[in-house]
Amino acid sequence: MSTPKPKDRRTAKTAPPRRSGAKAVTRKRPASLYGPAEVHEIFRRFSVQRPEPQGELEYVNAFTLLVAVVLSAQATDAGVNKATRALFRAADTPEKMAALGEAKIGAYIRTIGLWRGKAKNVAALSEALVRDHGGEVPETREDLVKLPGVGRKTANVVLNIAFGQHTMAVDTHIFRIGNRIGLAPGKTPEEVEKRLIEVIPDEYMRHAHHWLILHGRYVCKARKPDCPACVIADICKAEVKTTDVPAPQVEIAPLGPPGSTTD
Repeated sequence: MSTPKPKDRRTAKTAPPRRSGAKAVTRKRPASLYGPAEVHEIFRRFSVQRPEPQGELEYVNAFTLLVAVVLSAQATDAGVNKATRALFRAADTPEKMAALGEAKIGAYIRTIGLWRGKAKNVAALSEALVRDHGGEVPETREDLVKLPGVGRKTANVVLNIAFGQHTMAVDTHIFRIGNRIGLAPGKTPEEVEKRLIEVIPDEYMRHAHHWLILHGRYVCKARKPDCPACVIADICKAEVKTTDVPAPQVEIAPLGPPGSTTD
């Protein structure tokens, strides 16, 4: 009598155990879910909507732009404008602002959130500009971020608007859009900034951050995107989108005064 053969038991393949000290493999995020032609079309449509995009912060020169952006952190553009109209009439240069002093600057901006710290920074950065830069706003990020109250985003805004440099100032709107629609996925603003610069055609970089901010503020909103009003709805790859029908490609009237920046 023959011995019965054992049943063929197929077991699931398991991954070999990781060697002690071996690093886990992490997959690199794609720079974008969109090909070059799609990215070009996205920004072409934005340029049709707003050929010369303007933000909503008011300023009269590079220095007042710098101050307005510093003051806009955790504050609304409308609130900043209300305070800076009188402030900039009194002091529109670093010399005048430094002479005004922290206490008087604070009196002008008391309606803005975190005004005490901001008044201190505005006074200190004005003094630094007079002392270290001859009263001129520097044209490099390295010099700008050394000024009190000036971070990378603020520096990028000033470099882009005041000096025409192709920088990308990633605020909450741009960070959300970069990840939500997969245009430039990233875990940090710096990652999103780097990837946007990589994928956006150079011909559109001058106004790209304004287009993205305004799109995020008025269309691709944080709580509920207004997809029927979206000019790129047919291209968009966001999981949350509700329509594939794009809004008409027509020019939109400017929303604010000439001269602006981010929230």
